[in-house]
Amino acid sequence: MPVYKTITVNEHTKVLIWKVEESFDELAKGIRLSANSQNRINNMKSDLHRRGFMSIRHLLKKFGYKDEDVVYDQNGKPHLNDGKHISISHSFEFTCVIVSDVVVGIDVEKQRNKIKKIAAKFTPIKEYRALGNGEDLVRKLTIVWGAKESLYKLYGKQGLLFLHDIFVKDFNFEAGETTAEVTYNSLKKEYVLHFLEFEGFTCVYAYKDE
Repeated sequence: MPVYKTITVNEHTKVLIWKVEESFDELAKGIRLSANSQNRINNMKSDLHRRGFMSIRHLLKKFGYKDEDVVYDQNGKPHLNDGKHISISHSFEFTCVIVSDVVVGIDVEKQRNKIKKIAAKFTPIKEYRALGNGEDLVRKLTIVWGAKESLYKLYGKQGLLFLHDIFVKDFNFEAGETTAEVTYNSLKKEYVLHFLEFEGFTCVYAYKDE
């Protein structure tokens, strides 16, 4: 059960990505779940969600953590019991985890045409009309969505609005990175974001560059 991709962002931050190809029984081997996690997985109807959940436990293990080392606050944001920061994401057959000494957020998304239908709800779509209405538009919108989702996870706060509170600066696909400005409680902060594309998926992660 190999890790699909490892990204060493810096000496304090690392990303692991898993491609879920194993059966649930294979993924369950060697993993001990807390009572809360066992309850969650018992209530999952989708086999892919169950397998994704277990693959994330393998990624935690790669980082040196057990399932019980992760706790969730009232907003659903995960925390590690040693004080390090973590973010988790899952989309279809890919899962990912980022761990860092600084606050972080990560998102993985499948590139799908349906994103064009909801784009106006999370970003000014007119900014990307020059890309046409094809694959490049889907790719860029997925990156922008992933950037905003990762920043939302980084904050882990209620009331942060994708359309009005998070501005992602334009970027070239080849750059693999951009910056975004978040306004929360009248305070503005800028964050570095990195993105990569693979097998029709997009992964974006954000961290506070201190």
